[in-house]
Amino acid sequence: QVQVVESGGGLVQPGGSLRLSCVASGSTFSTYAAGWYRQAPGKQRELVASISRYSGGSTTYAAPVKGRFTISRDNAKNSVYLQMNDLKPEDTAVYYCNLDPILHRILEEWNLFTSWGQGTQVTVSS
Repeated sequence: QVQVVESGGGLVQPGGSLRLSCVASGSTFSTYAAGWYRQAPGKQRELVASISRYSGGSTTYAAPVKGRFTISRDNAKNSVYLQMNDLKPEDTAVYYCNLDPILHRILEEWNLFTSWGQGTQVTVSS
């Protein structure tokens, strides 16, 4: 796995917005697909959104966030972003990103990943 650093989390009121960033090391970032994941207290980690490698023309979203979250990438900055709008208390979690050359692994085999960043805490509360 490529090493990543997540940032951008914080405390926000319901209905608010946050933009998470994930910066990766290495010079071959564009060849990696990426995913954002989250883990709420007492719950298992889950896939939130994914984006294909290179131009990122293919994206997927988990049902609870579809229409509210947008994943994007900037290969020149070795970065993947998660724009989160209309946040709800149930979005409260630690958010992680990860990369892999194979999109299938981002979607279906991420539970086998052994290297994760420190994550960034998102808390949605009034």
